[in-house]
Amino acid sequence: MDQLALLLVLLLGAVVTVPLGERLGLPSPVLMTLAGIVLALLPFVPNVQVPPDFILPLLLPPLLYAAVQRTSWRQFAANVRPILLLAVALVFVTMAAVAAVANSIVPGLPIAAAVALGALVAPPDPVAATAVAGSLGLPRRLVSILEGEGLFNDVTAIVLYHVAIAAVVSGTFSWPNAVGSLVLSAVVAVAMGLALGWISNKLMSVLGDATLQIGLSLLVPFVSYVLAEELHGSGVLAVLTTALFLATHTADADDVMGRLAGNSFWQIVDTLVTGVAFGLIGLELHNAFGAAGGHAYEMLGWGAAVIGVVVFVRLLWLLPATWLAKRMHKLRDYDEEIPTSWRETVVMWWAGMRGVASVALALAIPLKTDSGEPFPGREEIIFIAFAVIIATLVIQGLTLPWLVRKLGVRADTDAERELEHSLAIRAAKAAKRRLREIEDVEDLPEEISERLQRGAGDIGVRISPDLIDDERREWVTKRVERIKTVQRIQREMMSAARHEVLSARNEPGSDPEIVDRVLRHLDVRSMR
Repeated sequence: MDQLALLLVLLLGAVVTVPLGERLGLPSPVLMTLAGIVLALLPFVPNVQVPPDFILPLLLPPLLYAAVQRTSWRQFAANVRPILLLAVALVFVTMAAVAAVANSIVPGLPIAAAVALGALVAPPDPVAATAVAGSLGLPRRLVSILEGEGLFNDVTAIVLYHVAIAAVVSGTFSWPNAVGSLVLSAVVAVAMGLALGWISNKLMSVLGDATLQIGLSLLVPFVSYVLAEELHGSGVLAVLTTALFLATHTADADDVMGRLAGNSFWQIVDTLVTGVAFGLIGLELHNAFGAAGGHAYEMLGWGAAVIGVVVFVRLLWLLPATWLAKRMHKLRDYDEEIPTSWRETVVMWWAGMRGVASVALALAIPLKTDSGEPFPGREEIIFIAFAVIIATLVIQGLTLPWLVRKLGVRADTDAERELEHSLAIRAAKAAKRRLREIEDVEDLPEEISERLQRGAGDIGVRISPDLIDDERREWVTKRVERIKTVQRIQREMMSAARHEVLSARNEPGSDPEIVDRVLRHLDVRSMR
């Protein structure tokens, strides 16, 4: 099996594990990691030969961009304090604890190399957290915090990692330079992200066509990441900034086709890239065990110690941080989403899985220092890092659904229905208000006006049936059944029309382009 065949197997696995995970009640990223481990054990499967420098630029930009599509700038702004406590403060604390333990138990490991190990295992994976949490029916506030933590902690961890690696390679370290690098990286990334977001927004309006706009949206995260890295900024933060800018400024309520096509496209990209990323984690076991050499048992002990630090430091940090967030929330009534019980805090703790970023950073450790000496402790760092990744991703990922069920943590469906109900009312009122404006200008026949009034009311009822009272519910139910019957027959009629047009493709003298044009017209009408 060559590298191309292996990639195709991973892509196939990315598609298959989604329905399989739904049936088994397990997250698909965890299943892909297990599949990668199985492939790594097969003798005919080659070692993965992806250059470490390519892993982050190829995998992280599309995954982060797709994740941002599910959130908004207002949500980040409202949750800035919980996110900072997790994304910045917790990364620093975890890094320091891991560095202290690793420096004390791994013989000959310099403190700067131990800090690099701490930085690369500190950030929970945003893709794993989003994929796992989003499929368990958790409260939206927990998913929002996990998404925010996952998206922003990579920024802090990657910058700290680069500072530590530079200290090992050069043999010198300066706190002022380290702090300056952190600040400069953030400033450059935000400026780069905003500038590219503005340019992309203008290009979107110039392109117009949905196909070209989607093509541009695929290029934007890669360009944002690479340009920011070239300017010594944080590529991750630049992608987040660009994606948030575009999500805020390119929304067009009337671009129905573009929105449906774009959402479908990015769901496909998210599924395929996520599957490949977590499959690679399992496949990289070759490199991890190769690095262990004859010291596997000793390294397993070091890995177990670091795993314990990573897991329990998160719990020990979350307990007081959650209490503090609750207290400040009550005192100042901030509009933010925080865990409301110890059960939700435990779920947040156990959802801290490591993944793609940790793998890429571990494999990107240089082979030699500036003096020509081997990078101290490189094999030990890679092995310990993979032990942390596999343990947190597989063990926590497999047991998180059970823990959620055991603790009874569920989404607040009443609050969700209430929000849906209020949005349905707003939608119906907006439609009726626009109808009155049109009636003031145009002289509509009474029959058409009444029909349009009913249609405006139906907009809200279709979204939230609770809008109608009990007396009218039976009448509306019968009317909806009649409408469904009409729509069913219309679908069958349109299906017959599409089959007839499609059969013309194989007829002598038929022009495929004209057939496709007519078929697209029928498809659009069917969607409406």
